[in-house]
Amino acid sequence: MLKSLHIEAEKCTGCLQCELACSYRGEGVFNPAKSRIRVFTFHDEGRFAPYTCTQCAEAWCLHVCPVEAIIDNPATGAKEVVAGRCVGCKVCTIACPFGTINYNQDRKIVHKCDMCGGDPECVKSCPTGAILFLDADQTGLSRMRKYAGQQIHS
Repeated sequence: MLKSLHIEAEKCTGCLQCELACSYRGEGVFNPAKSRIRVFTFHDEGRFAPYTCTQCAEAWCLHVCPVEAIIDNPATGAKEVVAGRCVGCKVCTIACPFGTINYNQDRKIVHKCDMCGGDPECVKSCPTGAILFLDADQTGLSRMRKYAGQQIHS
């Protein structure tokens, strides 16, 4: 059974614990700029929304990589960057329609969410339960449409 990250933005307080945990796991430093998950702030509304790679079924990042540095991990469903193959061309950052692949200036390669190998630090660190790791069939388009409809009618 594949699992995926599910975000319940209404529960997010903007504490950035997810960003800190992610940057520590991925880069060994507490630095939100090096995180693979981001918290978007809606300043005018006082709302926050974590976002990260959605692990697209037809991942454009994977298909455009000229050196095949992004692979599909069949065990987790994550699209993972193979650091030893990445040449830092950033083509994948352009191809991603969600802007969830970032260039790591220190390492001269890109990085993106790999779901921590199936044990996401962002989920474990979120004090409000805004980030969940669920059966992939429990997330998806119907839930997004429901949330979008609530925002339009609010």
